[in-house]
Amino acid sequence: MFKRLFTPERAFRIAMWAVSLAFAAFLLGFGQLVLGDLPLTEQEISVEQFIDPGAQAQIDAERAKVAARSTENQGKSDAAGVALQTIGKDYTSKREAFDNWLATRGVTANASQDPEVIARTQELDGLNDKVRSAERVMDGLNVERVAIGKDLSALEQRQEIIRAAAEALAQHAQSVRDLKVFGLRLAFTLPLLLLACWFILKKRQSAYWPLMRGFALFAFYAFFFELVPYLPSYGGYVRYVVGIVFTIIASHYLIKWMQVYLAKRASDEQKAEVERKQSIKYEDALRKMSANICPGCERPVATTGDVLANYCVHCGMQLFDTCKSCDTRKLAFFRYCMKCGTPAETAPGAPASSAQQAPT
Repeated sequence: MFKRLFTPERAFRIAMWAVSLAFAAFLLGFGQLVLGDLPLTEQEISVEQFIDPGAQAQIDAERAKVAARSTENQGKSDAAGVALQTIGKDYTSKREAFDNWLATRGVTANASQDPEVIARTQELDGLNDKVRSAERVMDGLNVERVAIGKDLSALEQRQEIIRAAAEALAQHAQSVRDLKVFGLRLAFTLPLLLLACWFILKKRQSAYWPLMRGFALFAFYAFFFELVPYLPSYGGYVRYVVGIVFTIIASHYLIKWMQVYLAKRASDEQKAEVERKQSIKYEDALRKMSANICPGCERPVATTGDVLANYCVHCGMQLFDTCKSCDTRKLAFFRYCMKCGTPAETAPGAPASSAQQAPT
């Protein structure tokens, strides 16, 4: 029920967060421009830069010769195929005509046609020889095509060997380049990260903390998103080691802060109730009570049955009391009675004199 009582303060906090985020965004844009202008960031490394030009020129020349041979072979094969097809059709046609003529001669049995039989037979034999010759030409061209394919395969193997050597050199050059870029980015982002950590540890109560918070957001983003991707891998060892180190550091500080928090809470519970209440911020007390959380020990307010919880069962802090003027039950952290306006003596930020009355 107290969540909307402090709208100006909440709006101010939201505005300060907006200032922090806007400041971080502008710093990120400026930082990306600076990182983009660093040396080596525009240099691209390709495998072709490391291929032996002499060996590559020799392979290209031999490949051109093989391509010319392949083109010539293909042309001859096409021509020989057409010739073989033409001769084959001619032979088939004449063979069918000769068979028909022989059948006619067998019926007539004319002996005067024997010389023509011999002539036609010789003609067919000549065509058959041409067919066989054309087939031998095709066989030779096919053998040459197989040889060309082997030569091309040998050239491709030599090309793969040259490229593999170039890829090894390019990979080494890329690793060196990434290491240099990482070093430059580390020199740029590490001081920012250290300064951001110093702001967080030492300047959180400063009036200019919203700007420092924006700078811290920028520094952490620049470190983890602009630097870590360039972290050398070396098989993943470096990144895992860095992750382990950061985890150990974060765990150390979290454990330390938790121990400090628990020790402070235990120490506060030993103080007098008036002193404890005076150390609690008024807005924090109302917000925690609205969530049914004890402002003193930050544990849930517990009770049994229909009994009203006037005290915290965990730390003993009084949460509700009665107004000394009108006996109205009220929150012990209220500065004034909500019914008669009598000031409370033990509420956080309460007036020094109990005789002071609320303004009418």
